[in-house]
Amino acid sequence: MVNFKPQFYILKEAILKIQDNFRQLYGKEPFTVAGPGRINLIGEHTDYNSGFVLPAAVDKSIYAAIAKNGSNTINVFANQFGEKASFEINEATPRTGWLNYLIGVTYYVQQTGEQIEGVDVIIDGDIPVGAGMSSSAALCSAYGFALNELFSLGFSRMELAVIGQKTEHNFVGLQCGIMDQFASLHGKKGHAMKLDCRSLEYEYIPFDFPDYKIALVNTMVSHSLAGTEYNVRRQQCEEGVALLKKHYPSIKSLRDVTYEQLTRHWKEFNATIYDRCSFIVNENQRLLAGCEALRQNDLSGFGEMMYASHKGLSKRYDVSCKELDFLVEKAKTIASVAGARMMGGGFGGCSINIVHRDAIENFSTEIIHAYSKQFNITPEIYVMQLEEGVSLV
Repeated sequence: MVNFKPQFYILKEAILKIQDNFRQLYGKEPFTVAGPGRINLIGEHTDYNSGFVLPAAVDKSIYAAIAKNGSNTINVFANQFGEKASFEINEATPRTGWLNYLIGVTYYVQQTGEQIEGVDVIIDGDIPVGAGMSSSAALCSAYGFALNELFSLGFSRMELAVIGQKTEHNFVGLQCGIMDQFASLHGKKGHAMKLDCRSLEYEYIPFDFPDYKIALVNTMVSHSLAGTEYNVRRQQCEEGVALLKKHYPSIKSLRDVTYEQLTRHWKEFNATIYDRCSFIVNENQRLLAGCEALRQNDLSGFGEMMYASHKGLSKRYDVSCKELDFLVEKAKTIASVAGARMMGGGFGGCSINIVHRDAIENFSTEIIHAYSKQFNITPEIYVMQLEEGVSLV
């Protein structure tokens, strides 16, 4: 199914709904924050290797309606799940499920020495969970931004991103990089962001192709990254760095490794570790080349980088799956598609496609028919535009 309803109306309806629900549940007026999900045009699994990524905020969000309640308790209702929960503002013990994100952000806000009080919160949103659009980072960003505004804490957007990352690390158990939180907080309409994950310096890269849209195709295959293959890949990359440091002591991460250095010592590597390192080294170079292509308005060249990225993710990094591979191969046969690849941690979720706006309907029809025939599953397709980062609405 594809929803072509104008995003303005979808956004307005979502905000009115959550605000009305808040009044009914808590009997007071909230203010509301939108924390957008993100896409990543190219540069996958490079963030935790201190490399480069090219994310952008999109027009699907997690919304947080919030107001003070004069107590020491955080009361939360999750509209999407119909679940209510509470915790004390000084609680530091992880629990199970979505509440962990709010507990973690509350904890790390206070670890900075800032003081907050109890609040009532409703969360809702239209980011598909498990589709690789970082709904968890959007939740952390929306809630952290809301606390920052409500209590005038003075955190920068980058500081809020770090708080969200620490929450993922220590309350959820996912050793993620900074990309997801950064993208949700720093988005700029019509632009992607080239982020150096080591220095946290970033540059806005225009995505100036008015005749093209970004379409995500959801495999409908769910994936759980925490404690599974995501963390395994990180360990494998660290193993490769440890081996290369014996020859090049200045190397701190795969970001510092050249392809020439890697290939010079290939005989010392386990074949799997070599493949993992090879992908990361090449992916960083693809991203830099892709940014230059966008600056030159060379969408075809950028699309080739996307296809090469997917091949590496599938064959070298081994984080794709048969459903994602099928979608990318099918996209290659559709003339209106400039580029495609899997997006996110892998093992399911979405492919990202750059599609001519006049062909969105045809693209959707072809993809849905082919995928349904192959897997007996109807995929969902989301047509994206690049939007601003977290904001009051």
